[in-house]
Amino acid sequence: MDSFSPALLVFNLLLYLLTYVAATDSLTAQDPYLRDGFSLVSSNGNFELGFFSPGLSRDRYLGIWFKNRRGPTSVWVANRNTPINDSSGVLVMNITTGNLSLYSHDSTTIVWTARLLRKISNGVLQLLDIGNLVLRDGKDENPLNYSWQSFDYPTDTLLPGMKLGWDLRNNINRRLDAWKNPNDPSPGNLSWRMELHEYPESVMWKGSQEYFRHGPWNGVRVSSRPLGIAPILNFNFVSNEDEVYYQYSVPNKSHTVMVVMNQSNYLRIMYLWSPTERQWRLYTSLPRDFCDNYALCGPYGYCDIRVTPSCKCLEGFKPRSADSWTAGEFADGCERNKLMNCGDEVGFAQLNQLKLPDTKRTWVNKSMNLEECKQKCLSNCSCMAYANTNISGSGSGCALWIGDLIDLKLIPDAGQDLYVKMPASELVKRGEAQKTDRLKPKVKISLAAIVASLGLAVLFIGLYIFKKRSTVKDGHEKIEAQDLELPLFDLSLINSATNNFSIDNKLGEGGFGPVYKGKLTNGQDIAVKRLSRSSGQGMNEFKNEVILIAKLQHRNLVKLLGCCIQGEEKMLVYEYMPNKSLDFFIFDRTQRQLLDWSQRYRIICGIARGLLYLHQDSRLRIIHRDLKASNVLLDMDMNPKISDFGLAKTCGGDQTEGQTIKVVGTYGYMAPEYAFDGRFSVKSDAFSYGILLLEIISGKRSRSFCHLNDQNVIAYAWRLWKEGNSEELIDDAIRETCIISEVLRCINISLLCVQQNPDDRPTMSSVVMMLGCEISLSQPKQPGFFIENEAISRKISSSKDKSSSTNELTITLPDPR
Repeated sequence: MDSFSPALLVFNLLLYLLTYVAATDSLTAQDPYLRDGFSLVSSNGNFELGFFSPGLSRDRYLGIWFKNRRGPTSVWVANRNTPINDSSGVLVMNITTGNLSLYSHDSTTIVWTARLLRKISNGVLQLLDIGNLVLRDGKDENPLNYSWQSFDYPTDTLLPGMKLGWDLRNNINRRLDAWKNPNDPSPGNLSWRMELHEYPESVMWKGSQEYFRHGPWNGVRVSSRPLGIAPILNFNFVSNEDEVYYQYSVPNKSHTVMVVMNQSNYLRIMYLWSPTERQWRLYTSLPRDFCDNYALCGPYGYCDIRVTPSCKCLEGFKPRSADSWTAGEFADGCERNKLMNCGDEVGFAQLNQLKLPDTKRTWVNKSMNLEECKQKCLSNCSCMAYANTNISGSGSGCALWIGDLIDLKLIPDAGQDLYVKMPASELVKRGEAQKTDRLKPKVKISLAAIVASLGLAVLFIGLYIFKKRSTVKDGHEKIEAQDLELPLFDLSLINSATNNFSIDNKLGEGGFGPVYKGKLTNGQDIAVKRLSRSSGQGMNEFKNEVILIAKLQHRNLVKLLGCCIQGEEKMLVYEYMPNKSLDFFIFDRTQRQLLDWSQRYRIICGIARGLLYLHQDSRLRIIHRDLKASNVLLDMDMNPKISDFGLAKTCGGDQTEGQTIKVVGTYGYMAPEYAFDGRFSVKSDAFSYGILLLEIISGKRSRSFCHLNDQNVIAYAWRLWKEGNSEELIDDAIRETCIISEVLRCINISLLCVQQNPDDRPTMSSVVMMLGCEISLSQPKQPGFFIENEAISRKISSSKDKSSSTNELTITLPDPR
């Protein structure tokens, strides 16, 4: 610790205050102090260094942020673990040694100090235009010869030009750690760092558990990245004796981009500044989908987001536990159909479009070609697979995987080839005898085997033709079985599972028929939605739900396991949600006590992420149109899953809205423009989300509510907001244990969602950002109050007039099931 005179500091501070005239980007030997209340500003005016208090906290931190940008703008924090509880902070550059320290409490306590690579005698501390705070010797002719730089010690944000990875010469690990919460920049349990394997790759962690793995760099991109993702960035990877790191740049200088680690299930989020909207826009996030969860399908299993179930075994492998896989538990992974011993005749199956396996146990040689790589793997009994390390051109380099292959994912049109070691007999079954090891005797294929293979081919062709012709008719409507993209359950199995649709198994009544609990022969619980035979509308809902949800995979959407179409029976088979629906808890005086604020907040965030997936990240842009508490189901861990897609609509391309002459939905959740004019959009879903948010916070139904002159929850929440009494909205069941700042933030977000004008409402990407990031919120405008009863009556009456061109209105009252 440097010797330091408080008296000298006070004198210099006074001198500094008297001479400080305009903002500067540097501290020098003449002005070596920066106290709370003053700042450094980069020469281009983009970045500012100074003291700030995050969110609702009163603690003070030294940090760097985007200047004149609303939203999550803090990009670096010095003393994230040691806040200053008053405004006594002062940053001091020692004019003798160059040491950089942060003091508090009358300049007697050091709360943070920089780790210098070398001492300097003529120090200059400068905030660069790229957001990097650097300390250098003012007399050094090389301006890039830094003694210390903030880019070497990132917090939760990666800016263009920053490095994620290792400086091996100086033992500096450049990693990101999410803020604990918007009021506390200390590290949470989410991190992103470079793993120094033989074949390096970056991994995101939740505490000590791997959560998402990017895959190694393949000379073009990380092997997990689909083509077309983040085209606005250029990525670079460096791996040598001195450094191992990822880095990105932004070719278009008009773009302002930052990548942030977020304390949520979306670990990494990239924001793009919109100059026209003057706000940050969510550009992309990771994990992208369900299959990005680390090792989801276990050893030798791979994940394909396009199918259900998503986990599959590699060819030549089978589930290690068939019962577990049938029950939807895939972590045990797969095992070989035939054991492979050292010395057996082997070859390699070429598997395409894969994210490469976990690289913890790999061997790499960058000078080998693919054939040399193959021979190297053949010579090692523990080698299970090989691949090129560089796929550019004709390919080069060699990576061998020793032991089990873990965390595989199918990435159509963008993954790479992986060559998996297989017994020769298994390759013959796959029709790949030509790929067996030519160093061994060739496998002889008998005439009987050829005849048998031809017979199987004829059988499969016959089954395909039969399946193509199989249809299910309902009046003039027809569903082609091959278009369902779902497993088909036999009616006898469903009858047995539900005890012949016993009344004791009935869970409730949905829009197109009853829902029953069932148990399959393997013990898996299911929920069966049975189409009412008398429901004409139900048939349309059934087809719509099958077509839509069969293509969806997200942790916050209910999972469709299959369907049953047999005779007059048409049923959807879902995963069973043991904790029923959200309305069962929040609207019941007893059950609501079981949902504390932390659980409600997690549910709020989960629903937002599910809607974001529907609106932005799914293959089809989907507008739900019937989001409400009874359509949010809760799994065993109280995680929310959006259900009931019978009324959902798709939008093509960049379309975000549409119009219908048939308005369907639930009274109390519909946006005004949809209820009156039939205009639905992502913003009408945002309106429904805002209503749901108010219900979760207040524990009161949106319509069955009366308080003084307030006819609904929106009116009540708006009046309290205008009066500055929003805390009165909070459910008594959570009032004593909730974090008031979080609840008030959620009320603010809900009122933004229910504004009268759809253009004023935020998108769900903005909602996710507001929930998970340090960002200032705008003030809401007048809400779109619910349609009054007499207005609905007029609407229904007009829809019955055959000469009228107004929309047809179908309303569901949100009563308990």
